[in-house]
Amino acid sequence: MRNVTVVGAMILTFLWIAVGTTAVPSDAAKGKDTFAKTCGICHGNTGKGDGPAGAALNPKPKDLTDKAYVSKLDDTYLTNIIGKGGAAVGKSPLMPPFSSQLKDQDIKDVIAYVRSLAK
Repeated sequence: MRNVTVVGAMILTFLWIAVGTTAVPSDAAKGKDTFAKTCGICHGNTGKGDGPAGAALNPKPKDLTDKAYVSKLDDTYLTNIIGKGGAAVGKSPLMPPFSSQLKDQDIKDVIAYVRSLAK
């Protein structure tokens, strides 16, 4: 009987861990709204790098609709550049970090939106 109780407890523990660590899927629609509020000023709301503040920047913001460019960027890189800013990944220090404004899920949603722009 004791072995059954121990095995049952182990199964419940594994299920609890699995359910508790299940990733929330990214949402490109939510990412679009967040992108417009935080990134659109430089990258433009459609990601072409043509935002109103972007015109005054050197280097210009990247065109995130460029499939060849965006397809080379992995999610870790995009998470770091969005969260920690351009300087953290060897890019322009003019791109600010957004980790103080955005939650991890917000950043994942923005990445989903950026990926949708480059299709």
